[in-house]
Amino acid sequence: MSFFHHKVVVIVALTTVTTIFTSCFKEEPLNAECDIEKAWVHVDDLDASFYNANDTLINVLSNEDKIVFTMRDDADVTAFAPQFTITPGATISPASGSAHDFSNDPVTYTVTSQDGKWSRTYTVSCNRMARYTTSVIDFDFEHFELDKDYHKFYVWHNTLPDGTLGDDWATGNYGFYIANRNSAPNDYPTFVLDNGYDGHGVQFVTRYAGSLGAGMGKPIAAGNLFLGKFNIISAILQPLKATEFGIPFTQKPVKFSGYYQYSPSSPFTDKNMKEHPDRIDAGDIYSVLYINHDRNGNPLVLYGDNILTSENIVAVARVNNVNETNGQWVPFDIEYEYKKEINPDMLANRGYNLTIVFSSSIDGASFEGAIGSTLKVDKVRLTCEEKE
Repeated sequence: MSFFHHKVVVIVALTTVTTIFTSCFKEEPLNAECDIEKAWVHVDDLDASFYNANDTLINVLSNEDKIVFTMRDDADVTAFAPQFTITPGATISPASGSAHDFSNDPVTYTVTSQDGKWSRTYTVSCNRMARYTTSVIDFDFEHFELDKDYHKFYVWHNTLPDGTLGDDWATGNYGFYIANRNSAPNDYPTFVLDNGYDGHGVQFVTRYAGSLGAGMGKPIAAGNLFLGKFNIISAILQPLKATEFGIPFTQKPVKFSGYYQYSPSSPFTDKNMKEHPDRIDAGDIYSVLYINHDRNGNPLVLYGDNILTSENIVAVARVNNVNETNGQWVPFDIEYEYKKEINPDMLANRGYNLTIVFSSSIDGASFEGAIGSTLKVDKVRLTCEEKE
């Protein structure tokens, strides 16, 4: 089943592209919805199961069908009882709040719409988190596949501390699909680079977003890849909120390194496709560590409009002047600049998020850049402070 949610119906009608959305709805009653919107769990002893209160609540994006609770490595999940907020009138099986053994395999839940005509399945699992034991974390981009919904564009997996593959990398390819669903995988903004610095890498190209995107003031789509999530609903309604940057991180990063190539294209255009001959496109490569909750302890995430400006930012490592490299691989080795001191207790309890971001156009989030600008990245390393 597609990941697109009923809430895009209004936008689809306005843009006359209803045929590209296949989801848990028909153009009739609202009670045809069948989504999990939130998942949470109540535990009497929080510290016995979770690192912090934020981990007990998950806001489920419309393009997600996997729900993962991250827990302490010794948490007892033999009688784990997650609860769910589902769309009004829908039903869920097994029942919300019922206890199950999550110690070995995920549990599958089925949500059925109120009219009984639509259903959607979700897998819920408990990840008893293993911590990284090495001070250097490798990102070699060798684990990728076509998306499971449409088999149209590539997605990447990171290697978790226990050796399994995670889903922490995200791209804007989902958004590009809306107006360009017939594009081949290598015609998307972000795709596999077969001949990287060492093995496979990632290639980013700033693309024309199509007549639909141009008509909405979003004429280009810069290739991007980041640690976090991509929210397809926000991509249509609030583009700068589509990129939900960061994943919980429990080490202190000190250095960000890797290799890149960059080739700017021309002409440089703004969001109205007006040419600016005096401007030359550039790429962007950076990493940010930030506090993932507000002063009241409520969870928060940084977006495209504040990832480099928020008061919650603790440290930044950014490559300056990602410009023309004439086809050569250029190394980067950047130390994190700390704006705030690290709180060791908060770090140990997943109170910080870390993201790594790559983009083929530095102003791509504002839909400014040059169609055809190309960034290639490979062999990225994150070096963290060694624990005593």
